[in-house]
Amino acid sequence: MLFSNEFILFDRIEKIKSIINQYGEDKFYISYSGGKDSTVLSEIVDMSIPDNGIPRVYSDTGIEYNLIRQFVFQKIDSDERFIAIQPRIPIKQMLEEVGYPFKSKEHSLYVACYQKQGLESKTVQRYLHPSEDRKQFGCPKKLEYQFTEDFNLKISNKCCFELKKKPLKKWADENNKPYSILGLRASEGGNRKNSKCVAFSGNKMKFNPLLVVSDEWIEWFISEYDVEISDLYKEPYNFTRSGCKGCPYNLNLKRDLKTMQKYFPQERKQCEIIWKPVYDEYRRIDYRLEQCEQMSIFDLGIRRIKDDEYID
Repeated sequence: MLFSNEFILFDRIEKIKSIINQYGEDKFYISYSGGKDSTVLSEIVDMSIPDNGIPRVYSDTGIEYNLIRQFVFQKIDSDERFIAIQPRIPIKQMLEEVGYPFKSKEHSLYVACYQKQGLESKTVQRYLHPSEDRKQFGCPKKLEYQFTEDFNLKISNKCCFELKKKPLKKWADENNKPYSILGLRASEGGNRKNSKCVAFSGNKMKFNPLLVVSDEWIEWFISEYDVEISDLYKEPYNFTRSGCKGCPYNLNLKRDLKTMQKYFPQERKQCEIIWKPVYDEYRRIDYRLEQCEQMSIFDLGIRRIKDDEYID
């Protein structure tokens, strides 16, 4: 196993060397989240290209876990290659204007399509009435009501785009960095499994050198090379993934909210405020969250706080 892990590392280092040397170090930046994958990615880029000046750009959305944000800003204070940028508008305003995420990016896309085009949309019809070989990709029966006039919550799959991809693209354009290096891994599932290691769109490139590595390999690398990671992944919190806290797409949302309630109650309150329309709907239909878990107005302290106390 050791040989296999080392061989994969050697292969990834050679791949990174090849791509960066071919296209020029000065054209690249790393999309940095402060999570395990992007931290491992940053370390391997340094192993591949010693003394590189490639920027690590962090989108400071206001809904990253505080421990992740602290970890990133410690790096910003000690390494000038780490940079923080911010979205154009606060998340709560963005969600109200653009729409809320619900269930998954795919489901949110279909609901948004219905809300714009109605049932006449062929895309919507394929989702509601999939062919036999695509039944597993169709709309869950429990959520079919969202394709009716009775459902009026504005849904969108553009949350990540507005909060992360758009500000990163703006920064990249302004700084002439057309090539992004990302920590995407196919084993994470979703759209990631269809990603390519190197993908061009016009004069832009997305480079995913970690696409082929597993969760086990990431853990091996962190242990073997004593990589510093955020305390969020350590005892007593033991988060396996970070991302946006309280994200409605999170399959482990109920578990993570319980952990936040125990260790980060103020962050749990923030989630209840930001994602309230989605959480209310999840609880109403008993989907991912249970009605009995709903925090009361007194638990949240809403009478004594303002939304922007928790929202950047």
